[in-house]
Amino acid sequence: MVEIKEVANLTPKERELKRELLSKPVEAVDPKSTKTVSDLLHAYQSMSVQARNLGKCLEVYENMLSDERRPVIFLGLAGPLIAGGLRETIRTMVDLGLVDVIVSTGAIMYQDIYQARGYKHYIGTPNSDDAKLRDLYIDRIYDTYVDEEKFIETDTWIGEFASSLEPRGYSSREFMELLGRQLSDEKSIVATAAKRGVPIFIPAINDSSIGIGLTSHYRWAKANNKPRMYIDSIRDNYELTQIVVKYKNTAAIYIAGGVPKNFINDSVVMGYVFNVDTGGHLYAFQLTTDAPHWGGLSGSTLEEATSWGKIAKKATRATAYVDPMVSLPLVVTAVVQDGYGNKRPRLKLTWKGDELASIEEENP
Repeated sequence: MVEIKEVANLTPKERELKRELLSKPVEAVDPKSTKTVSDLLHAYQSMSVQARNLGKCLEVYENMLSDERRPVIFLGLAGPLIAGGLRETIRTMVDLGLVDVIVSTGAIMYQDIYQARGYKHYIGTPNSDDAKLRDLYIDRIYDTYVDEEKFIETDTWIGEFASSLEPRGYSSREFMELLGRQLSDEKSIVATAAKRGVPIFIPAINDSSIGIGLTSHYRWAKANNKPRMYIDSIRDNYELTQIVVKYKNTAAIYIAGGVPKNFINDSVVMGYVFNVDTGGHLYAFQLTTDAPHWGGLSGSTLEEATSWGKIAKKATRATAYVDPMVSLPLVVTAVVQDGYGNKRPRLKLTWKGDELASIEEENP
């Protein structure tokens, strides 16, 4: 028998460390035994690269949902999520109590409203003749088409609704709740959030078709010499931060990046305005295609956020660099299949103007 000599001259301590580091082999996913999305995502946890990262995101999500401290879960939304087909995925998160507060771009919530009014997104192609689409009043979102005439109708409806409100300042949260009550579509995110008491903040509401609708209200008020309603954007800061400092235990889900991601994180930083340091989010995961090495906020890592105090130093966190159109339905479906829907007490937020009077836990 040939004697095999040790190649490396390692100390016993180094040998022990090596055995520890090589103790968990990568396991191949078995298509024959994978029956559900949950099976697949749990199998991902023993794979590598972004499969493992996506499996870790599922683990972080289920940990935050089962934590006895019941952290309030903030969901940040950016990107063409409704155009991409994630409307029911996000609505399910709201309806089943898998998220407590939404911070979104205006475009996402506008496109939900557009569909709630009976209009649709259509399958198109990125290789379109865009000049011809312009002639036909068809707008393109990569490989998706929308009807600009119906956009204009929806903008006008939002403006007319704004004109019906008491002329004063509103946070985007209050405005979206009132708007959601006008929608009868049970598949609407905005309507479901209003029904379930899940606040929706849109800190960059001007930069959307909702803002265009509010601009039509502004013009109507000026033309008719009428007082107007308006969105008080700093009131958004004040209201969102109250949730953080009064509840203290928080968690965050970031879908893509942009203003919603930063706004959720800044709500922790703004705690010092109330003389409160919550220590940062206890859990966080993000699904994104933005890379960190360009230095922008959208691609910034959760570790970088820790330096700002936005994420707790010992937080459970994960990031998967996977298109949210692919990754979010997988994670949410696995969470639902694992039985986490409607398990946590819901939060009842009672507002008196811009003051958060109380946060109470209710049975699902």
